[in-house]
Amino acid sequence: MQLVFATNNLNKLKEVQALIPAHIKLLSLKDAGCFEDVPETQNTIEGNAIQKAEYIKNKYGYDCFADDTGLEVSALNGEPGVYSARYAGEQRNADDNTNKLLEALKNKDSRKAQFKTVIALQINNKQHTFTGICKGEITTTKHGKKGFGYDPVFKPNGYNQTFAEMDLSLKNSIGHRGKAIKLLINFLNS
Repeated sequence: MQLVFATNNLNKLKEVQALIPAHIKLLSLKDAGCFEDVPETQNTIEGNAIQKAEYIKNKYGYDCFADDTGLEVSALNGEPGVYSARYAGEQRNADDNTNKLLEALKNKDSRKAQFKTVIALQINNKQHTFTGICKGEITTTKHGKKGFGYDPVFKPNGYNQTFAEMDLSLKNSIGHRGKAIKLLINFLNS
């Protein structure tokens, strides 16, 4: 079986490749011949994942899956949410996004947050979605050099480290993307 993972984010690709079983050949967008930006114009995380998967299936003909992930912060009414990657602007700079988030939370009592990943799978002309959530809190400063995005400021419930301080295997076992990927893999194996 081969599937395209509809992402240009090499960090996401690396995380997912570590989880996918060997009998599933994972293709990148480049492998599928896709060199343009895949549209993400929906106003929900679910909508973006579905839009990306449908785009690759319709334009390139491959069975594929796409994910969209957002950080939802309680004190900010769920922001940055679907706009997590471009929270501080269209340049999609992780440091700028994280700094804006820390600034927005400076005078807030609650720092509760959750990462949410939705995976949309297009296979055999059917669509399926899988959701993974990891609850935690936003730290007051950045910690760690591993991971990407908001990982240096997200500490999952029950842990004393941020995602950026954790080994990839631990992050994958407890994190939002890992949970959604496990649901995807269970479905593909059934």
